[in-house]
Amino acid sequence: MRSWEQALSVLEALRERGQAARHGWTLDTELLLPHQQQVNALENQGLAELAGREDCAELSALEGRPVRWAARLTPNGHDTLAYAQSRPRPESTPAETDPDRQLVELIPSQMAALRVFVSLADRLRVPPAEGLAEQVRSASCDHGIKRWRLHLTPGQVASVAYGLWLHRMTGSAAEANRFAREYGVVHSPAWDSGEGLPAARGGAGGGGRG
Repeated sequence: MRSWEQALSVLEALRERGQAARHGWTLDTELLLPHQQQVNALENQGLAELAGREDCAELSALEGRPVRWAARLTPNGHDTLAYAQSRPRPESTPAETDPDRQLVELIPSQMAALRVFVSLADRLRVPPAEGLAEQVRSASCDHGIKRWRLHLTPGQVASVAYGLWLHRMTGSAAEANRFAREYGVVHSPAWDSGEGLPAARGGAGGGGRG
């Protein structure tokens, strides 16, 4: 579970227990110690409020036992939880659900090279495959692993290999070599079909590491 998902889970627990209690607080007996520690962190973000000495004394009197810790949502915490539960969820695009498309994840330097390739479309004799520029524009970045995610047709995958081959021929082989290792696709002019299309074949043969 991601950290923000854990935070929302704790906020939800505070809301549920606070609503169930007549005093609105979540008490020390109702949350495990790790969750209490998470609440302490949420207090620093203004999402939760910890009971002070006077509050604990009042809660102790109500409960008939010593209450050493209690917490409740702040208005900001309440609104954060309400927003999180109402925000629109990303829907799968047709490209993501198309069985003929392959998920390709590119590191930042590969994506940078690919952006140069598609930006030169009007100047190239072998332009990017149809639809590749749109895939580049709409690509999403998984910041956790620092990868750009694209859903490509076989022709677009071959076109990426061609773009990375151009990048390799003008300075850096690392991006093309990595693409060949991970997706088994490498471009070579020796395989050119003569039809103005980039030729790519399976197998990681793009030369040494860059």
